[in-house]
Amino acid sequence: MNFAAVPLTATEVPPLTTEILLLFAIVLVALALFVTEPVPIDITAIGVMVALIVLEPWTQVDAATGVGGFSSSATVTVLAMFVLSEGIRQSGLINRIGAWIADRFGDSPFKQLLAVLGLSGGTAGFINNTPVVAIMIPMVNAISEKTGVSPSKLLMPVSFMAMLGGMLTLIGTSTNILASDVSARLLDRPFSMFEFTQLGVIVLLTGGIYLATVGRYLIPERIRMDDKLIEGFEMTEYLTEVFVRGDSPFVGQTVSQCLETLDVDADIVQLVRDDQAFTEPLARKEVREGDVLVLRTDRGSLMSLVDAEGLDLAPDAEVSEDQLTTEADAIEAETEQNLVEVVISPEAPLIGETLETLNFRGRYDATVLAIRRGGRVIHARMDERRLRAGDTLLLQATEDTITRFSNDRDFVVGGRLTRPDFRSEKIPIAIGIVAGVVALAALDIFPILVSALGGIVAMVATGCVKPNEVYSSVDWSVIFLLAGLIPLGVAMERTGAAEWLASVIVVSSGGLSPVLVLGAFYLFTALITNVVSNNASVVLMIPVAIDTAQAIGAEPFPFVLAVTFAASTAMLTPIGYQTNLMVYGPGGYKFTDFFRVGAPLQLVLTVVTTLGIVHFWPI
Repeated sequence: MNFAAVPLTATEVPPLTTEILLLFAIVLVALALFVTEPVPIDITAIGVMVALIVLEPWTQVDAATGVGGFSSSATVTVLAMFVLSEGIRQSGLINRIGAWIADRFGDSPFKQLLAVLGLSGGTAGFINNTPVVAIMIPMVNAISEKTGVSPSKLLMPVSFMAMLGGMLTLIGTSTNILASDVSARLLDRPFSMFEFTQLGVIVLLTGGIYLATVGRYLIPERIRMDDKLIEGFEMTEYLTEVFVRGDSPFVGQTVSQCLETLDVDADIVQLVRDDQAFTEPLARKEVREGDVLVLRTDRGSLMSLVDAEGLDLAPDAEVSEDQLTTEADAIEAETEQNLVEVVISPEAPLIGETLETLNFRGRYDATVLAIRRGGRVIHARMDERRLRAGDTLLLQATEDTITRFSNDRDFVVGGRLTRPDFRSEKIPIAIGIVAGVVALAALDIFPILVSALGGIVAMVATGCVKPNEVYSSVDWSVIFLLAGLIPLGVAMERTGAAEWLASVIVVSSGGLSPVLVLGAFYLFTALITNVVSNNASVVLMIPVAIDTAQAIGAEPFPFVLAVTFAASTAMLTPIGYQTNLMVYGPGGYKFTDFFRVGAPLQLVLTVVTTLGIVHFWPI
């Protein structure tokens, strides 16, 4: 049943129907799964799509409508933008700018903050903000090493500005493209390329001024630059040396065999024999009498090993960072060992796996010494811990292995700003292609869908993106999330659920000014987007916002913009947005740090954005 023909007043609410109640049940289950994440959110979105199709008599979503999200212009455009962003990433453009910033402003903490804010906010308006932040994490680490300023002071501002920068153009974020698609369907008014750029600039400047002034004093220094990696990951008590006695059962076994049958939380990270240190790959190395093993273990497990396995503690059992960082001769450069921080990307397929199920050590030829998850460092039973987006791994690995990590989109290597395989000669071409896509759409020569798909062809034809990189450059979880959620918005309208919620809001507002109702929509959307997907927020809230505006006699388009802007301000929690997760571990933040810094900014943006919308688009 649809209530589109029922006039709303300030005193009546349409009756709840079976269709609406069933849809609300689906929404509540979906929201619970989004928040708790027992399965990835894109799988939840596909589950929602299936439920809507199966329950078609009540949801009014048939199979064609349900799977229509995959062919939606929003979904295809977002897919194309991932490939365009990959072309810019492979050119190394942002890395070059980052290296220049690190060199030019490395002696002034305030200037480097301004430069970092400008780079993250400005570039995110034209390429996806996830690769922007991925590139800027090592840049921030490089700057921090030069100036001694904690990366904690810079990484959260990078994430926040990347979010706000996404509001400069239609293609700044997938949320904008999805909101444009919903607005076109419900109001026959999609967003133009620079529809809200003037407001986006105001919002970006507001955020930048706040983070450069008030915010910089609220952000805590969680990571100290005068600490070495071992100290920063609290490894001092977890690394020790032992001698292998002649009666040890370890003698004659390979390193992989030594501990596989023992119920102890320990790893052999280095073997020293005759003043020669051996590290990865260690699995097939045979242990001999007199060998010195460097163990990563806790005190209880260490005592069990010493008592039962024929091992003696070394006289000076404390292991230094220099011992784990071995330098090879020039001929054997590939065996040189280093300690490095590696961040797990939000779209990495290994999320949810454990180091054991991944066979991480054998698969990557690297030893995990510790895991930092926000402000918490994990040492115990690491092999059994399910990996999460944003986890920072402390690795011991060769330079070749670290280079492979640098080339892998699933990881962000801290402190590594440049790569030898960047296609620097393609920088002008990649910039020209993105500029062409933007210009063609902005001038209404072609729709953004057509120009973006043409951009993919141009990127591949010019060698900016290799054919085998096209599919790997796409964050398929976002594509499936969009495709799964789009039919939910359709169901909200067709069942009358959006209009029912709008009537409740109208009655509850008690005759408030449309401006205040607009501000309330912004704030409520901003709050829920911190615990559910920003795309889910747009799909759920835009239909309700439009029906509410029509019910109170206001223009609906400003309400659409309020929801769209609010959905890109998930600043209260580290789980609210992918870029927050990416900086959570490298910054060593506590969960509450985001609320401490983000809440005041959220309130400021509520006022600024609401007044800006009313100014540019009178309601």
